[in-house]
Amino acid sequence: MSAPLTARTIHRGRLVDVLDDPAVAGPGALRCEPDGALVVAEGVILARGPWPAIAAMHAEGASVIDHGAALIAPGFVDAHVHFPQVDVIASHGKGLMDWLETYTFPAEAAFADPAHAAAMAAIFLDELLRNGATTALVFASVHAAATDALFAAAHARALRLIAGKVMLDRHAPAALCDDAETSHRESAALITRWHGRGRLGYAVTPRFAHTSSPAQLRAAGALLRDHPGVLLQTHLSETMDEIGAVAADYPDACDYLDVYERHGLVGPRSVFAHALHLSAAEWGRLGAAGASVAFCPTSNLFLGSGLFDLAAARRHDVTVALGTDVGAGTSFSMLATMGEAYKVTRLRGGDLSPAQAFYHATLGGARALGLADVIGTLEPGKDADFVVLDTTATPLLARRCGAATDIGDVLFALAVLGDDRAVAQTWVAGALAHAR
Repeated sequence: MSAPLTARTIHRGRLVDVLDDPAVAGPGALRCEPDGALVVAEGVILARGPWPAIAAMHAEGASVIDHGAALIAPGFVDAHVHFPQVDVIASHGKGLMDWLETYTFPAEAAFADPAHAAAMAAIFLDELLRNGATTALVFASVHAAATDALFAAAHARALRLIAGKVMLDRHAPAALCDDAETSHRESAALITRWHGRGRLGYAVTPRFAHTSSPAQLRAAGALLRDHPGVLLQTHLSETMDEIGAVAADYPDACDYLDVYERHGLVGPRSVFAHALHLSAAEWGRLGAAGASVAFCPTSNLFLGSGLFDLAAARRHDVTVALGTDVGAGTSFSMLATMGEAYKVTRLRGGDLSPAQAFYHATLGGARALGLADVIGTLEPGKDADFVVLDTTATPLLARRCGAATDIGDVLFALAVLGDDRAVAQTWVAGALAHAR
């Protein structure tokens, strides 16, 4: 039986997605349809398959967009990025603590101005879309109005965004500090206004244990407990200096992760950024809790924070997503982030296959955010969030991909040589959201 003749668009091209973690499922998890097609209706993928079969079943009454030899892949998931830090990207810095004092805190203070926040929200979201990210887990600023501005701009673009007002009440400039009661009240109000509205979600967002008092972490735990659908995002073990500061703040905790555990912040809805210097015990507890981590290679290399241990995450069954971590991260490009993740893994003595890199940027990210049922692959029934990747975007990329021997070779070339120029189009809920 043919599909209904209402509002259908067929996208023809080379379909590529990853159906499971290749580290577990093997190379067969990478799926490619060299001449394939997606049928999109009402923002959802209605069907997928070889072009001849799709054309025979669905072409009548549908519009057809032929992307030629371009790849059609699931939209990227940026699992850790900072909305207020766009303007400090590529600023010369030292380590994390110096970066916060010199760049991050002054930049975020400007978001007290709602007009500035609204203008920056448009710039920030346009950068995500220009780089093929259709879903993101975002740190806003401490200001509730700035967080409102971010959500409003994302809602207008139909972008799937999970974000939260940053909670911090110490070890930061007074202008950026709230308190436990204020952060709880404002976060709860933001959850009421935005969580579940359209394609938006909320994440309770203590910056990190060093900048939150025990009372504020208890407030964060209460928010997570009282709102079962929201996520928790924060930073964990990014640098040794940070770990030392947290140990001084929380002398009764057995390790950094224990600080969060004591306040009810570690569970299947928790996403911890960085996780560079964890003990085997911490990895084991993360895995047992079902928590996820965001691997942010460009930021870790830029600040000299450390090398993420992907092998340890795999040993302990911890879901790993990729994050750009702009502005310490040096690019909004998830392609560039994949390339740097490969380099970090090699420095650790391991390997990151092209299929694994794409998994962490798509389905792995969806799993970390609890969204694998709606995004992450090109399966029928999932949201029509996808990116069209141009393998001829630059002369060098065209030459390298032209000599590629298989789809894995093409994906690896894109990860190493690609950037925003390779993103020809970004489609969100079946609508064109960016065209190069």
